[in-house]
Amino acid sequence: MSKLKQQLKGMKKVVEKVIHCDVIRTNIPAGMAITGPPLGPTLGQRQINIAAFCKDFNERTKDIKEGIPLPSRIRINADRTYELVIHKPPTVFYLKQAAGIQRASMGGTEIAGKVTLKHIYEIAKIKQTDPFLRFESLEHICKLVIKTARSAGIEVVRELDADEYGEFLEERKVIVEEQKKELQEKREAKMLRASA
Repeated sequence: MSKLKQQLKGMKKVVEKVIHCDVIRTNIPAGMAITGPPLGPTLGQRQINIAAFCKDFNERTKDIKEGIPLPSRIRINADRTYELVIHKPPTVFYLKQAAGIQRASMGGTEIAGKVTLKHIYEIAKIKQTDPFLRFESLEHICKLVIKTARSAGIEVVRELDADEYGEFLEERKVIVEEQKKELQEKREAKMLRASA
């Protein structure tokens, strides 16, 4: 029994203390971290200096176009310090930029925009630098980008004629306006029911 205790004591010295920390996953617009909600209260609950965090984040993202959503991981340590990891923008952001659209499809079957295979390849090359994708093959990342495009209602085509696509986007703009109007009417009807 004493031999077992000695082995356990030796193991305790070898094994490092496990550090439990809190990780916050959020999207923060580049150069636009502010002390207000939702970021401020989230960090405040964990007793992080919110103003210092915002200054740090905005300084790190000053070379990126303002407003681009950046997935961020904030690891909060027990001593109230933090480690900030900023990833590339989400795939759907790049897809919407490539397709020239503001919003993705609201329904599963409608086409919100179109991108070429070249767009898919270029987006995959950018996303390959993300920490969680760096060991994946470019082919696999391309398949993931295509899957995201389909779920956002963005059609992947081999070639794209600029004039035809311009007409498509004009027609699409009318549909989007109708959808916005319909959503607003539903919200107003819901508010009327709630107040009655």
